[in-house]
Amino acid sequence: MNFTKDSFGPNFSWGVSTAAYQIEGAWNEDGKGPSVWDVFSNTKGKTHKGQNGNISCDFYHRYEHDLSIMQGLGIRNYRFSLSWSRIIPNGIGEVNTKGIDFYNRVIDTCLNYGIEPWITLYHWDLPHELEKKGGWTNREVIDWFANFVQVCVSHFGGRVKHWMVLNEPLVFTGAGYFLGIHAPGKKGLKNFFAAAHHAALCQAEGGRIVRSMLSDGHIGTTFSCSSIHPFSPSKNDEMAAKRVDVLLNRLFVEPLAGLGYPVHDLKLLQRFEEVVKDGDEQKLAFDMDFIGIQNYTREIVASSRLTPLIWAKVIEANKRKVETTEMGWEVYPESMYEMLLKFSKYKNFKEILVTENGAAFPDILENGVIRDVKRKDFLTQKIQQVLRAKQSGVNVTGYFVWSFTDNFEWAEGYRPRFGLVHVDFETQQRTIKDSGRWFSGFIRDDS
Repeated sequence: MNFTKDSFGPNFSWGVSTAAYQIEGAWNEDGKGPSVWDVFSNTKGKTHKGQNGNISCDFYHRYEHDLSIMQGLGIRNYRFSLSWSRIIPNGIGEVNTKGIDFYNRVIDTCLNYGIEPWITLYHWDLPHELEKKGGWTNREVIDWFANFVQVCVSHFGGRVKHWMVLNEPLVFTGAGYFLGIHAPGKKGLKNFFAAAHHAALCQAEGGRIVRSMLSDGHIGTTFSCSSIHPFSPSKNDEMAAKRVDVLLNRLFVEPLAGLGYPVHDLKLLQRFEEVVKDGDEQKLAFDMDFIGIQNYTREIVASSRLTPLIWAKVIEANKRKVETTEMGWEVYPESMYEMLLKFSKYKNFKEILVTENGAAFPDILENGVIRDVKRKDFLTQKIQQVLRAKQSGVNVTGYFVWSFTDNFEWAEGYRPRFGLVHVDFETQQRTIKDSGRWFSGFIRDDS
C-alpha cells in the first residue's frame, strides 16, 4: 500500500509523546516533592543497573531547546504529562508556584512554536506522600486526584484544549500494585483490585471535572492494549486467550463505557466486590470525547493449569522465533489494525487516537548519524495499519510516536531507546535519528 500523510485527511493529528518522570529530571528542584518513582528508582535493585530519572533528559532545564527541535521537524502536536508532585508537592495542600510556572513556560513555548499541547494528567508519578497513605489502594485517592485535576485545569485550561486523564491504568495498577515490578512496588491481588477500582473511578471523575471546567475541552484517556491470539485452535487455548483479553484489553474501557467490569468472562474479577460501593457502577461511566490506544505488540496465549486464577500463560516472543524489539516484544504490525477495530466497537466514544506507538531498537551513533532502519520500518508498517483501520471505517483521528526523545524507560532504565531523537545521557547532546527525519518528512505540510 502506497500512502502519504494526505491519505489520512486534512484534520488528522500527527504528534509525539513523552512523560514527565521519564524526561524532566530536576527531581528535587524548585519545591518539587518526591514521587513514587523518585523513591522506587533510587532504591537499590529496583531498576536496570540501579538507574534513575533524577536527571534523565534534563527537560526541566532544556525544554526550550527540545521544543525548538520539535518545531524544526515540523511536529505540530505534543503530548506530555504533568508531574503531580511538582505541582502539589505533598499531593494535597499547598500548590507549588514554581511548578505551575514551569508548565506555563512549556505550554507558552509550544504555542509560540506552533505546537499544540496535549496534556496527560497522570502518567504514573504519584506523590510519595500520598503513597504513604496507601496511594491508589486508598479510596481517598479519588478526592486527591479530583483536587489535582481542578488545579491543573484552572491554571492551564485557558490555553490547552486536549486533555487525557490517565495513562494506561492497567499498567500502573498491575505492575505497581500486583506484580511489584514498578513503583510503588506493592504486590498482591488485594492491592491490585483496590488500586484498579479507584483508578477506574478516577478516569471517569477526571473526565467529568475537565468537562465541567472546559465546555469546549477535548477530553479522553488512554489504554494499553495487545492483540491476543490463541496458541492453537483448541477450545482450551481459545478460552485462555479470551480470559487474557479481558484482563489486558477490556478491564478499564468497559466500565468507562457503562458496561461495568467484564466479570462474566473472567470470574477472578468477582474480587471487585470487596471494594465496590453502592453507586460506583454509575460513577465508573463517562462519555469521553475520545479514547487513546497504545499498542506495541501482540500476545500468544495458551491454556495453563499451572497458572491459577486465570489458567493461561503467555508464550514469550523469543520462544517463538519471531522478530522482536529490544523490549522482547514481537514485531507484528497487524496488531494495530486489530486493536483499532476492537476498540471502535465501543459506541460511547466519538473517536480514537493512537496516543503512543513506537519501538526500541539498538542505536549506533556514527559520525553524528543514527541509521535506525528498523525503527523507521516499524513506524511505517504501523502507520499503514492505522490507515487500513481508517479505510475500514474506524474514526481514528491521530497518531503519536512514542517517544520524541530517548528517555528513562521505567524499570528498564536507559537501555531501551524509543526516541526519534537520540540523547547522550552523559553530555545531553541531542541527535536526530534517521527515523526522526523520515517522520518529519512524512508529516510536513508541504509533503
